[in-house]
Amino acid sequence: MSSPSTSEVNPIQLEVFKNRFTSIAQEMGVTLMRTAFSPNIKERRDFSCALFDHRGMAIAQAEHIPVHLGSMPLSVQSAIEQVPMEPGDMVMLNDPFQGGTHLPDITIVAPVYLEHETFPRFYVANRAHHADIGGMSSGSMPLSTSLYQEGVIIPPLKVMRKGEQDKNLLQLLLANVRTPQERKGDFAAQVMANLTGVHRLQELVQNYGSEEVCRYGAELINYSHRMMEQMIVELPCGEFFFEDMLDDDGVGNRNLAIRLHLKISDRKISFDFSHSDPQVSGSVNAVRAITVSCVLYAMRCLLPKQVPTNSGLLGPLEVVTSLGTITDATFPAAVAGGNVETSQRIVDVIFGALAQVIPDRIPAASQGTMNNITIGGVDFRNQRPFAYYETIGGGMGASSKSNGQSAVHSHMTNTLNTPIEALEYSYPFRITRYSLRRGSGGKGRNQGGDGIVRELELLCEAEVTVLSERRIREPYGAAGGANGLAGRNTIVEIDGSSRDLPGKFRQHLNRGQRLHIETPGGGGWGTP
Repeated sequence: MSSPSTSEVNPIQLEVFKNRFTSIAQEMGVTLMRTAFSPNIKERRDFSCALFDHRGMAIAQAEHIPVHLGSMPLSVQSAIEQVPMEPGDMVMLNDPFQGGTHLPDITIVAPVYLEHETFPRFYVANRAHHADIGGMSSGSMPLSTSLYQEGVIIPPLKVMRKGEQDKNLLQLLLANVRTPQERKGDFAAQVMANLTGVHRLQELVQNYGSEEVCRYGAELINYSHRMMEQMIVELPCGEFFFEDMLDDDGVGNRNLAIRLHLKISDRKISFDFSHSDPQVSGSVNAVRAITVSCVLYAMRCLLPKQVPTNSGLLGPLEVVTSLGTITDATFPAAVAGGNVETSQRIVDVIFGALAQVIPDRIPAASQGTMNNITIGGVDFRNQRPFAYYETIGGGMGASSKSNGQSAVHSHMTNTLNTPIEALEYSYPFRITRYSLRRGSGGKGRNQGGDGIVRELELLCEAEVTVLSERRIREPYGAAGGANGLAGRNTIVEIDGSSRDLPGKFRQHLNRGQRLHIETPGGGGWGTP
């Protein structure tokens, strides 16, 4: 697709198309949310939707999950390269080493054919986190040492053929998960979301013509590229270094360093993570797609809101990684926690380096973890297996302009919480406490946001897995501000006694025992 010159582009029309494309991605998300079966998708909204050109370059996306959206183009490109798609086809994949993030995140890609054309002009795709995709523990977020332990690995495969579902593929997948009916419903919701995107793009072409729509899709990518370049030009040139550490990998390896060498030149920034620690046995390894997502997210935060988020933003950004490190793991490394925990630390490192460049624009560290909880067992109310997954918000880092927000999801996650009513209706749990963790935000001229206290009582026997970070190393303050408090995981016994557990653990709990989570606060900004 040739790029038009700027003189050919009507800026008003460009804005119209930016909003038309984005609204299609948003409508896909509404369809997915309203038709999904699992609380994780319909309540927490743990999904993302986007539109792509014929090469798999992102044109537009809804404001969904940053760690999904930055990596999804790589999954779409893997699908395009490996599986020819005809009208009515859709391709499913979750392989982290082909653009995925971790196995519960399943991407479905659909081509958009226009009338009388023999090749797709666009693609639409959505990625949704499934509450279970098999593996060694309920919820598919285990303390694993190999990708094979984490669930079913899906390479790019056709799940829809000319509008008809591949029942054999679906039957195979459902036979390997703990909650097949819920998975079947969520798969169907993903298909419907893509159909919505295909139909809306076809309607857009009917209104404006294929050449006009393709032209402005390409120009939106060019425009974002130029805006990123312009922002980089305004930064001081130089080289900057920062490192931060993960607490552990859950199987004995501690203090895992992520190191960044940031180099700013005239119209380009290089993010060199190649000196980060080697990949480890546990599941905190991140694939390269996640590292790229983190860079895209952090740099997007520096641009005005009206700049479209698409593949053009990555044009002036170089991401350097070294195979076999925790920022670019090799197959078959365990990666379940890399998507949710290591991604947060990579962002902390990027912002730590940028704070040396533009200190007044960069906040202190936010909570730096997603506080992942998975619980699985047999529901005593209907004798059916259940698998529950949730992340818990925490404190946001303060900035030069304001205090950090309390009790929110930040950085690479953008989900909601599961409402107590929906959770207690769907699962054999009782929420016994849900409150702010007062005083957990770091002191400073501006105060870091407070974390959350969430306590859950089990009403039946269940297997519990927690993947969390910032239980040892606190979220850092900035410009003289104090660190936020580290998080804490506790089991409360039936008699009221309690015992602390590490940031990553797997336990069998009995009815009446309670899981008590205190999430980290954000760092403070400025000398108090």
